[in-house]
Amino acid sequence: MKVTMKQLAVVLGILMMAGGLAACEDQGPAEEAGESIDESMENAGESLEEAGDEIQNSAEDAAE
Repeated sequence: MKVTMKQLAVVLGILMMAGGLAACEDQGPAEEAGESIDESMENAGESLEEAGDEIQNSAEDAAE
């Protein structure tokens, strides 16, 4: 069986891509910290939105 350079290059490319995908599954500490910060900011935004809605409702009730 004769393997050409083109076939070898294709096989190596596929193996490198598969290795890269496997490495993406593990999260490093920086990525975990980033996700934690994103989640905290999202929760803070939701809390502010709820507080704003409560203030608006209180203002509407006071105006009636």
